Amino acid sequence: MSNVAIVTDSNSGITQNEAKGLGVYVLPMPFYIDEELYLEDITLTQEQFYEKLSQGADVSTSQPSIGEVKEMWDKVLADHDEIVHIPMSSGLSSSCQTATMLAEDYDNKVYVVDNQRISVTQKQSVLDALKLAKEGKTAKEIKDILIRDKFESSIYITVDTLTYLKKGGRVTAAGAAIGSVLNLKPVLTIQGEKLDAYSKARGMKIAKKTMLDAIEKDLKERFEGKNMHLEMAYSYDVEEAKIWADEIMERFPNMNKVELQPLSLSISCHIGPGALAVAVSIVE
Repeated sequence: MSNVAIVTDSNSGITQNEAKGLGVYVLPMPFYIDEELYLEDITLTQEQFYEKLSQGADVSTSQPSIGEVKEMWDKVLADHDEIVHIPMSSGLSSSCQTATMLAEDYDNKVYVVDNQRISVTQKQSVLDALKLAKEGKTAKEIKDILIRDKFESSIYITVDTLTYLKKGGRVTAAGAAIGSVLNLKPVLTIQGEKLDAYSKARGMKIAKKTMLDAIEKDLKERFEGKNMHLEMAYSYDVEEAKIWADEIMERFPNMNKVELQPLSLSISCHIGPGALAVAVSIVE
């Protein structure tokens, strides 16, 4: 019997197939599309999601049910002593609070980590937890390490269209119309709690430079002297994403490997296709 198991959700970007290879467990996030329930990477692929989004479908996010979380944990605990559960940031979903509440009934066998991560930085937390578990750390020790460094990450995202930010109420209709005429690309950031505005840029070229400048500033000021991963993500357009990855590597040639990964659908439904992101997170 292995001691510590790592559980996360599909907001991490870890697919079910990838989870099997890594030896971790992934709860699929539920989505309602035109009032029909779908599960990410189970009954809803990235391609299907963007097809429905482009058709103007009504998309809303949800969280795994209490029953689904407990069923996963009970199954995992049949073969493991402890669980480290790494959900998406509590600032972006109530799934973390739900898991924390449920863990109280598991007699210190389940440790929920709210380290304010999502997408590529959440995935890095999972990989760090897996490494720490293989080193013999207990679930509590792993949680304590991840919580200690929970703000040692940074994400910047730019969008190709304002349509979905307008739908979510983050941009007014008038603001979206003006932004489209002026070719404004908002740059958004996740520094822990939630998705916030960072700046606006005229065109994608300047937006990308803005993000790279922001990461460079973070590395020099917030994370100076720390060993950091450099990561990138995108929504839908993989060819543009490959170009973006090359631009990141050209700017930061000596950093740890960039990971090219699709943004989780819970972010993509709010920002749409064509988004690009760059992130850093501390190496545990």
